[in-house]
Amino acid sequence: MTAGEAVPGPDGRLRCPWGLSTEDYVAYHDEEWGRPVHGDDALFERLCLEAFQSGLSWITILRRREGFRAAFAGFRIAEVAEFGEADRERLLVDEGIIRNRAKIDATLANAKLLAGWAPGELDGLIWSYAPDPANRPVPRTIADVAAVTDESTALSKALKKRGLRFIGPTTAYALMQACGLVDDHVKGCMARGGR
Repeated sequence: MTAGEAVPGPDGRLRCPWGLSTEDYVAYHDEEWGRPVHGDDALFERLCLEAFQSGLSWITILRRREGFRAAFAGFRIAEVAEFGEADRERLLVDEGIIRNRAKIDATLANAKLLAGWAPGELDGLIWSYAPDPANRPVPRTIADVAAVTDESTALSKALKKRGLRFIGPTTAYALMQACGLVDDHVKGCMARGGR
């Protein structure tokens, strides 16, 4: 077996190696990562969490996800768009989230911007950058999985052009992976193609 290939989990089923490092990751890998996500609020949540993850490990965000949901009104765009200075100050001292001023400010600014978009507009824009799966090779190992692609670079540029903040090409690709725009489960993984 080559390093980075699918490996058997405690139940004997093959998984991406990263998906076995903690119980939190097993559930996230098996039930969520790479599954299609639609809806403006659901995608706003993923955009925000991926931005907060920048520079940190995903497990840090995953373990605070419920804290983030509580702090940011379930990531309902219309509600977060109404947050004012008192909410910002509350978020800056909330130990249930990552208290990064730039990331909090970007989340609030993005919500205010997205509140003016038509329903389904964020969903449509993000999903318009999903590559054709027929043109994507199946990764054999985790080393075969890119961190940035032409599509993620284009998505990042499109979102920034529309005024969204804190969404570079690497963050955009992590969003694409997490939300099922691409299937980066390695060959043999039990979750591959699990749509």
